[in-house]
Amino acid sequence: MPHSWDESEGTRSGRGRGRVRRRHLQERGETGQAEAMDSSPPTAPAAPQAPRPRRDGRRTLSREERAYREARRAANRKIGFLSHLVPYAAVCLFLLFVAGFRPAAIVALGWGIGIGLHYFFAIVAPRLRQDLIQREVRQQVHANVSEQRRTLEGRHAQHVEQLSASIAHEIRNPITAAKSLVQQMGEDPSSQDNVEYANVALEELERVEKSISHLLRFAREEDVEMTDVRLAEVVDSALETFRDRIAQIGVRVELDVAPATDMRADPDKLRRVIINLLGNALDAFEERQTVSPRLQIRSGENLAGSELWIRVKDNGPGIEPERLDKIWSPFYTSKSSGTGLGLAISKKLVDAHGGSIEAHSVPGSGTEFVLTFPRQGTEALERQK
Repeated sequence: MPHSWDESEGTRSGRGRGRVRRRHLQERGETGQAEAMDSSPPTAPAAPQAPRPRRDGRRTLSREERAYREARRAANRKIGFLSHLVPYAAVCLFLLFVAGFRPAAIVALGWGIGIGLHYFFAIVAPRLRQDLIQREVRQQVHANVSEQRRTLEGRHAQHVEQLSASIAHEIRNPITAAKSLVQQMGEDPSSQDNVEYANVALEELERVEKSISHLLRFAREEDVEMTDVRLAEVVDSALETFRDRIAQIGVRVELDVAPATDMRADPDKLRRVIINLLGNALDAFEERQTVSPRLQIRSGENLAGSELWIRVKDNGPGIEPERLDKIWSPFYTSKSSGTGLGLAISKKLVDAHGGSIEAHSVPGSGTEFVLTFPRQGTEALERQK
């Protein structure tokens, strides 16, 4: 008849488990705990032990812990070597007095080789290994830094070349056109077309002046003066700049900016950014003759209330995907009379506020710009650092 678990078989199995558990714990130097577990009832489940700290080296150690561990290992190696050296010296002296010089010298030489190897692998090798590792790390770091530096220098040189070519193109073409017109005026001073030529030449020179002015503004490191700003007032001021033009084109403006939205920003710089975005939208409406043009300006904040966002969206022609990544580059423009520095300057001003600007566009459906700013300005970012 089979026994139940708590009868003889259960007792025997419980004792067997107890002996195995005791022998396992005795090997780890915990016989007291094994006796306590053996004296417990066999059917009682073992109490869960507290989790032991991991010893696989995966836990991140502090600098002090790593220094202590390394010092402890070095001390153990030195003690191990001394525990080998002392018996060696004692045995050699003993043989010298008992058996004479020759046997002592033979033993000292044979055993001395082991002593020398022990000293090398216990004392010299760890230091040599550490020096080689540090030297290799320095070489690798230097190689990586040099490679990164060369990459950055190459990108910088390429960017400078592209910028120089764009500047030359933007300045040379109007000057060449103005020079040609002046030459025509000089060939026939009494021509009736000279007045028209002069006006066109002045327009070309004004274009050069405008490009240089924008370039200087882009290159200049402007100071950002943070003050308490009402976002609605800045947006209203920017819209007021284009009031007549908006009415002339027939643009419907949908404004959703809370009047009490406060932030820390430079009102003049923020106004320039919004003016540039609104001006680009109006230019797109006029060039493509958009039917029922519409502008949406909305604002909001994140759940924590630490950031504000502004969305400027139009229903104009949009931007092709291959051109969308290039709009932030200086002198890149698709407008016939543009300098290509408006968005580059706007991005620079937004970055100076500690914010970000993104562009999303679907060709034929319009373009949306999303500006995000820290509500407390750059001071909050500096405090977080």
